[in-house]
Amino acid sequence: MFNALERQQRLTRNQKCLIFAGAFGLVLEFLDYFLIGFILTFVSKPWGLSFGQSSVILLSSGVGAMIGAAWFGRMADRVGRRKIFMATIIVFSLSMFALIFTPDNPQTGWLYLSFFRFLIGFGAGGLYCVDLPLIQEFVPSRKRGVVTGLVTCAVPLGFLIGSAMVAFLAPAIGWRGLMAVCVGLSSCVLLVRRWVPESPRWLMRQGRANEARDSIAWALEVKPTSLPLGEVQPAQPAGRVKDLLKHPRALAMSCISNLGMQTGYYGLTLWAPSLLVLILGVPPAHAAFYMIFITMAALAGRVTFSLLSEAMGRRAAGILCTAGAAVMLLIAAFFASSHEGAFFAFMAIMMLAFFFGEGGFAIVGPYSAEVWPTHLRTTGMGAAYGFGGIGKIIGPMGLAVIVGASTSASPASGQIAFDNAFIYFAAWYALACLAYVLWGIETRGRTIEAIDAGAR
Repeated sequence: MFNALERQQRLTRNQKCLIFAGAFGLVLEFLDYFLIGFILTFVSKPWGLSFGQSSVILLSSGVGAMIGAAWFGRMADRVGRRKIFMATIIVFSLSMFALIFTPDNPQTGWLYLSFFRFLIGFGAGGLYCVDLPLIQEFVPSRKRGVVTGLVTCAVPLGFLIGSAMVAFLAPAIGWRGLMAVCVGLSSCVLLVRRWVPESPRWLMRQGRANEARDSIAWALEVKPTSLPLGEVQPAQPAGRVKDLLKHPRALAMSCISNLGMQTGYYGLTLWAPSLLVLILGVPPAHAAFYMIFITMAALAGRVTFSLLSEAMGRRAAGILCTAGAAVMLLIAAFFASSHEGAFFAFMAIMMLAFFFGEGGFAIVGPYSAEVWPTHLRTTGMGAAYGFGGIGKIIGPMGLAVIVGASTSASPASGQIAFDNAFIYFAAWYALACLAYVLWGIETRGRTIEAIDAGAR
């Protein structure tokens, strides 16, 4: 029955529905990540927030994502992909709903934001680590890299939608209104996800071959009886967390690449609106407008490297995108310290930095799931993504440490030099590049069954 899936030439409507469900969830996850950066530009001055307090708000979701990725990833291997597929979006949506009621109080408001941002991160970390493996287990191997890479295009799409919402809706409905819009969208995602069955690969490991055949038949839109059942295997236990140590190369590659990518990416992305405001001296609404162009470059990077992951292979494409991001950020450091008369040059460099940096996430997420055998797939990806989630803390906090945590988050333009911050972000992309060079495992064109066999 899995051979029937591998022979498939075109994706069916149901497979596209699954891909849409995964991508739509990622849109919401990263739309929220992006909006919090702009929420800070609206509340930091009225609430008198310091860089330290602002960083706590930004990094709280990273702490939640670390725990959520490891927890939900482990549970998806134990109780099934579909249940966790549903649970993560529920946690995420309810926490986002709570943000609408954030108290407008400088003493308690930032703590309230931080707490529910933690819960949002908890759900979002699990969402990312379950969505991609589930999609991979429903598509043929020759389409796996492109499909899951393109699913990650939902991330800059979320940023793009967020930029447009802040630029055109926020003046009319405020940032609380933006949260309400996000809650409405998440309800739609939940309805779509109800249609998706359990992963056939997970079901086979549970000895539930008939249900696995039903899931493949759903994906191929054929009658279950038209597919051969094959040899029914007895139920096999889920892998243990300590079993990850039996795959040291996969563990090193996935953990180190995630740490480097997430530190550079989240530090830069969450501070990007504020950096544009501070470095270029523009108001928040103008920064949102400029971020639209930066995010379009990021989206182009995701699409480009999704295609390159199949054309060049995962390892080579990973090296290219991380090295490119590091170089662009080093150039940005120069313009950050001497930006007078270089507005368009600085914007172009930022667009290229996001092109390579975002492009890297079309590789690292799907790749971090591919390198693990089925019984450890979400556990391994969750552990790697959770470890990389340290970057969601040290990335945003790194800039605060560099410029001074007690420094006002809304100073006059030109009072702070940010060149060291760009160098800091570049160094983390360079670390991710090193992980691909030293421990990269090529998975292009290999079936999940072949990867499982190689892992054994």
